[in-house]
Order: sequence, then structure tokens, then C-alpha cells
Amino acid sequence: MYPGPDDPDLGTFVAQVERALAERGHDVERAVLDRRAGGKRRYLDLARDARGAARRFRPDVVYAHFLVPAGLAAALASRTPLVVTAHGRDVRNIGAVPGVAAATRFVVGRASTVVCVSDYLRRELELKLPAARGKTEVVSSGVDLERFAAAPAPNGGGPAFLCVGSLTPRKNVLRLARAFERLDDGTLTFAGDGPLRAELEGRDRIRLLGRVRHDEIPAAIAASTVVTQPSLIEPLGQALLEAMASERSVVATRIGGPPEFVTPEAGILVDPADEEALVDALRAAAALPSPNPAARAAARPHDVRRQAERVEEILRRAARGRRA
Repeated sequence: MYPGPDDPDLGTFVAQVERALAERGHDVERAVLDRRAGGKRRYLDLARDARGAARRFRPDVVYAHFLVPAGLAAALASRTPLVVTAHGRDVRNIGAVPGVAAATRFVVGRASTVVCVSDYLRRELELKLPAARGKTEVVSSGVDLERFAAAPAPNGGGPAFLCVGSLTPRKNVLRLARAFERLDDGTLTFAGDGPLRAELEGRDRIRLLGRVRHDEIPAAIAASTVVTQPSLIEPLGQALLEAMASERSVVATRIGGPPEFVTPEAGILVDPADEEALVDALRAAAALPSPNPAARAAARPHDVRRQAERVEEILRRAARGRRA
């Protein structure tokens, strides 16, 4: 996943790590998928591009994002040491999609280190694939604290809630909309698109922006007072980190990675299946300070430059032929 001309919001969390590594003086050659279109054939294109890039570039280490298919393409592209980052869906696919477990086992066996974006995801991977134990490290995708800077709160008009993400059942957007409708005032804005859009259209005080370019997300966050991500499961919670870096309080699912960085001062953790609890969480988050400096303080350890330093050391170690 990598931002492309037609899909500029695709894999932005991958691109920011790549940029941070390049800023640290490393030479980076890309073999990426920068489009959503193309079906499964694009995975064959990725494998071909990875092999060609490895032959041309002769890397010291190959760094792949997502265990399968990208990690598999990387493992087959070169005998160079391999590091791969698991992001969430690739771990969920183990045992759920035929053939993925065997392919993932091969990738993990081939890799020097498997990076997981949260400790929650590390536990899930090691539970599903015990072979990963002893070679996993936790490094979040990070947040660009310079790009997502502290922003003043919007003036008046009641709480402005923002949800950033695809309009899918996993993102829990319909339950969020129902919970919001039980509040007396405020607005709820969805930045994203997906199959549940039609069920959200036409609701009072709810606005749908559709798919938003990642470079427009800071402005969308600045126009909000609370950012919500009550997903049924969230391996990390990238939008939450970006909101917190912008001094916005959050409402976050307690299932997955968010409990690892959302402090009580920064936001409210909620059972995503409990609509009553979600109503209370929205009210409680709206009562937190806006702007909320405690939220940015909680996001600061995830600065992408700091995370890139940690990734750099893992890549250097792999290049030296040592395992984690």
C-alpha cells in the first residue's frame, strides 16, 4: 500500500515511515501497489516489480509492509535479509483465508524480524503463529508531529465529532451514528467512504465528506473537537494518533491497540458493541479540554521520526545477519 495518483490516501502510514528513513540518509527503492483497482493480478505485478527492483538495486535489506501478499513477494524477490511489518488485516487473514497461514509461516520463517504495530497485534500473531515468537518487535506506524500540529478548537456550535475511516461494519459507523443521534446537540462528520454510505445519508446533523486526501485530514481534524474511532477492532488506530497530535480528545475502541496509547486525560475507551456506553463516551469526550494538550503529550512517544530510528536499528541488525 502506497499513495498513488488515483488513491492518494492509500498506505500513507507506510509512506511516512519511508520518508523518515530517507531523511535519515538511507537509500530507498520502492516496489509498491499505489492503486486499489486491479484485483488480484496486481499482487503478481508487485511480485514482478519487487524481483526487478531487488536485481537492479541490490539492497542490503528488504523491508516489506503486510505479511501476505507483500511479505511473500519480498521473500521471493531476493535472498537479502528480510524485515516485514504486520499491520492487522494480514494477521486476521491467518486461518480465515485459505493458504494464507502457510504463506505467512513461510514469510515469518524467512524474516529476520517481524514488526507489529501494536502489542495487541504481536500477541495475536504469536497466538496464531507460534513460530513468530522470539522474532517480533512492536513499533507503531507513528504520527508526524510536525504535520499534525496543535490546532485551536473551532468556535461555538456544540461538539463537533469526526470519524476518519472507511464506512464499513468493522469501523462500527452505524452504531456510532445511532449513539450520536441520542445527543442533544453537535455534529458528526464522516471522512471516508464505503458500502455503508447509503445507510448514513440523510441523517440530521450528520455530514459525509466521502474519501478525503490525507493532506486534507489535518484541516478536518482542526475543524473538530472530538475524533471518534469506536471500531469493532483496531490493530493500532492511526487516525486517533493523528487527532491526539493535533490536541484533540478521542473516543476509541478498547479492543486492539488504542488502550496502549489513549490515556484517560486524552480520551475515552469504550466497548464498541455497547451503544449505551458509546453515548456516554461521546458526552465524556466532549467535556474534555479542547484543545487538549494531554492528548498531544500521549501521542508524542509515537513521533514518526522516533519510530523510524527504531525501524532503522532493526533494519541495520537484519543487514548484519542477526535476528531479533
